Formats: sequence, structure tokens, C-alpha cells
Amino acid sequence: MSEYPWVIGHEGGGEIVAVGAEVRDRHAGQLVVIEPNISCLRCAPCKAGQTSSCTSRRALGVNEAGIAAERFSVPAQFCWPVPDATPSATIAGFEPSVVARATLRRVGVQAGDRCLVFGAGSQGLMMCLHLRSLGIHPFVVEPHVGRLQLALHLGARTHEPGFDGYPFVFETSGAQSAFRPALDAVGPGGQLVLIGQSSADVAITTRELVQRQLTVRGSLIYDHPEDFADAVRALADSDPGIASVMQASYSPFDADRAFGEAGEIAGKSWLDLTHWTQ
Repeated sequence: MSEYPWVIGHEGGGEIVAVGAEVRDRHAGQLVVIEPNISCLRCAPCKAGQTSSCTSRRALGVNEAGIAAERFSVPAQFCWPVPDATPSATIAGFEPSVVARATLRRVGVQAGDRCLVFGAGSQGLMMCLHLRSLGIHPFVVEPHVGRLQLALHLGARTHEPGFDGYPFVFETSGAQSAFRPALDAVGPGGQLVLIGQSSADVAITTRELVQRQLTVRGSLIYDHPEDFADAVRALADSDPGIASVMQASYSPFDADRAFGEAGEIAGKSWLDLTHWTQ
């Protein structure tokens, strides 16, 4: 559990400055992204390949100290080298991009599928990016004008009320009020995929699920090592545009302003530690 004082930081990366004596496939000077959900690789879910459900998962910045520091230590296999020219903004947004990519792997979206994304916060925008990489122009629902405009800039289209019947609907916001309209938008036999989370109750009946033959599934983070490894390989071939979601950078000395303004930023905010010196 976190307690004050606390080191924040869940998503990001940096340059390796040293490696352990037994590390053979990483070296000082490499630019890396961090896989911040560190699974134990020993429990039953991990052994079954579903490390996202690890019963002892270490989440940097969540249940142990995070990576917003000049130096931090991460197990080598959760430290992924990327091309030297990778922009800092891409490194900062890489992990939520992997979340979106892993979701699409799990649900089996194919080029040409009609998709609807509820919420154009950072996770919804990452979903739009990866759907576009499949040649799909997703429809999107987002009440925040700036976020909606950014989603449209990234190739999404505005969802028109009454235009339903989607085979895939992705609910990324976690807002209780979004569940019912997201469910209503799913076509017969389609999937409602939940990425955003809430502890609030929502209304649904088994009769509705059976009569409409729906699948409602949750998609939690990603599975080690395949999802990060696949995303890193893809980045080397073609960056899906992660940096375009990273709309506001701040120095660590302006962290209070970054958090205060995050709710109104269209896109994702991030702390740039590139030139941080004491």
C-alpha cells in the first residue's frame, strides 16, 4: 500500500546507467521503456500466460514506489530497449499504448470491423490510434470538446445517436453513466469491452445478455512478455503516433500544475525528466 511520502510514476522509461552482474541482454546506454506491472511469474495465472491476473503483481507507483526519480531499479526483463531516436513523449505514453494494443489482441478486432470507443481520455485516444493502424476509423463518444476534437484529428468519427449495432464497443472511461449507452450500442452477438473501471453498480440482466447474445468482457493491462515485446517490435517498424496523444509536458518542478491542469487537457499530460538536474 502507498503511504506518504510517496514516489509517483507508473509509465515511462529512460536510459540504462548500470546493469546487474547476471544481466546479459541489456547494457548501459540503452534507451528503454519500463513495463511497470511486474508479475511474479510463479502463480497459477502467470504460469497460464495471463500475467495480467498475477496474484502478487508489483505495480510501480501504485503499490510500491514509482519511477518519477532521477534513478530507479527495475528487473531487466521488464525493461525494454527501444530505438535510440524514440522521442521522450513516445516513451512517456508507451505503456498505455500497450494496454490498448493488448485489448485488441484479446478481442480479435480485424480490419474493416465497425468499432465504437466510449471516452477519449488518454486510454480512449490510444485505442483510436491502434484501431487506425488496422485501417479502422472508429466512432467515438466524448463530452469534452477538446478531447473529441483530438480524437477526430487522429482519424476517429463522431458517433451519431441511434447509429448502433456495433460488433465492438470499447468503454474506456470507467464512468458509471457510460455503461448503459455503451451496452445499448452493441449489436446482436457483439462485444462490450470494458477497460475503464468503477466500483459503482451498473444495471444489466442475464435475459438481456442471452437474448442479444452479447459478450461483456474486461481487459486488464497486458500479459508479459508477449504484449510489450510485440509493441516494441511494432514501434521499430512504425510508430502508431503515440506522441500525438501526449499533449502537455511539464518539468518535475511544475508537477503540482501538471496534476491541477490534467483534467482539462485534451490528451495526456506527462512529466519530462529529460533535463532534470538537482
